[in-house]
Amino acid sequence: MTGQEPHSIEIDTSKPHPARMYDWFLGGKDNYPVDEQMARQLLSLDARGRDMARVNRAFMHRATRWLAEHGVRQFLDIGTGIPTEPNLHQIAQQAAPDARVVYCDNDPIVLAHAAALLRSTPEGATEYIQADARKPETILAEAGKVLDFEQPIALSLLALLHFIDDEDGAAALVGKLVEQLPSGSYLVLSHTTGDFNPEGAAQARAMYKARGMTLRPRSRAELTAFFDGLELVEPGVSLSADWHPELGEVIDVPGDEPIPGYAGVARKP
Repeated sequence: MTGQEPHSIEIDTSKPHPARMYDWFLGGKDNYPVDEQMARQLLSLDARGRDMARVNRAFMHRATRWLAEHGVRQFLDIGTGIPTEPNLHQIAQQAAPDARVVYCDNDPIVLAHAAALLRSTPEGATEYIQADARKPETILAEAGKVLDFEQPIALSLLALLHFIDDEDGAAALVGKLVEQLPSGSYLVLSHTTGDFNPEGAAQARAMYKARGMTLRPRSRAELTAFFDGLELVEPGVSLSADWHPELGEVIDVPGDEPIPGYAGVARKP
């Protein structure tokens, strides 16, 4: 495992962090009052915040299962978040025990729980990188110690890009990462959107900005643009809940309104 050792971890509890807020939405305990406070404020804008987190998590499970069933044996997951059972490596290694998984996150609290991310099957491998998503060169160099960049890799950026604004280089980041992947690799994205409630999305963005954080909801077309040059897997960019529901873990949510998030998987030719 790279980065600091757990005993030297310094966790900033003065402002909320997306990974800890996500943990709160999922019912976890690895968060602080500042995270819960902002999460509850977001619930005042859309009461389905917990459902959004659960739907995104379920998409990760289905996408990982689909990739493993289609021969992918290497996974690079950036923006991992706090471990929640089952995690990506458990899904992948259940289908393919020899799968190799590298996780990456920048929140020290994730590092504190990294041992849970490293419980690999004997045939496979898991590793954790403590690094910021905005430093792709660092991530790729460290991942190359575990993954073979001559063989296909599934790159997962799940619920990550909406924390990186356009002027901060979201498109360039994806481009740099995908450029280094070999042919036959896959890009997996999930992303929040304001398509169904533009006013609420604008309020959420302002809420983040007031705390020195970024939230950039994107439209379906804007998310699709991240896949330029790649071959989208059917059904293309869809609502997260609608991506291959036959693979299981469909989240039953109340009401008829869609959960405002898109997802897609695409292959690098």
